[in-house]
Amino acid sequence: MRADSPKGTSKAVVLSAVLHLGIVGFLALAVVPCSFYENLFETLHLPASWNPITCTKPVSLQGEIIEAELVGVTGAPPPKSSATKAKPVPETVPPPPSVPPPPSEETPKIKTLPPPPEHPDTKDQEKVVAEGIQKAEDAKKEQEEKQRQRAAELDAQAAKQKKLEEQKKIDELFAKMDAADKSVKAAQSKANQAKQQLADLKNAQDNGVDNVPYAAQKQTGSNGPDAGLRAQYLAAIQNTLKQNWVGPDNMPANQQCLLHIVQLPGGQVVSAKVDSSCPFDEAGRKSVEDAAMRANELPYKGFESVFSRNVDMFFKP
Repeated sequence: MRADSPKGTSKAVVLSAVLHLGIVGFLALAVVPCSFYENLFETLHLPASWNPITCTKPVSLQGEIIEAELVGVTGAPPPKSSATKAKPVPETVPPPPSVPPPPSEETPKIKTLPPPPEHPDTKDQEKVVAEGIQKAEDAKKEQEEKQRQRAAELDAQAAKQKKLEEQKKIDELFAKMDAADKSVKAAQSKANQAKQQLADLKNAQDNGVDNVPYAAQKQTGSNGPDAGLRAQYLAAIQNTLKQNWVGPDNMPANQQCLLHIVQLPGGQVVSAKVDSSCPFDEAGRKSVEDAAMRANELPYKGFESVFSRNVDMFFKP
């Protein structure tokens, strides 16, 4: 029999319908809970062993019933429906670093100048050019003036520095000359003192008068007729001044200078001043005054009765 005959077609349809009904029945039996079958067999008073679908019985343990309340995960509320989307879990592995693209060489933009006017104003252009030239010349002059001022300042500083160096050299030269002059004077003074001391040692002799310096010839004051104690006192002062006098070589030998001396009891010299009538020059006058100050103490012992605080006497080299 061919399958495309009317009889074969009807048979296939019937078999297909039976198959679909079986599938639907199987699905219905699978959907129905196990408690339905247990209640059905119990209602029909059929043995439970005939029931192919039985519910799982809970495990029963011996002992008393324990009442407990579920907590934790077991007592947690039922999970939400699967319709709620779960939050995506971030990946633990970081994405690879993005490498920036190499900079592209940009083509420089060329500014397009506006087209020149059809009828340019030549006067304005000439004015602009003249102003530009004038500004350039002014800037050049200002720069030249600054350079001249800077050069003048440098020249002034150099001249000042040169002058300071020259003045320093001159000061050093004068200092050396002063030092040499002082050395010469000191050597001359030492030579005169040594010469005087040698002459004193050569001609040393006792003049027979207590505390009276040596003199080549016994003098009585001013070579006058007074031979008393006062004349001896002035002669002793004269001899003391000559021993301490160091004067220049050009001193006149036949002239004498009036000297005013102020002293204390004991012969200590307080001051010595030549009279204005003294014929000596400045160096000679100073040498006479220095002789009295250098002596420091004049003869006193033995002349207490004729002592005078102010003594005026003529000094002759």
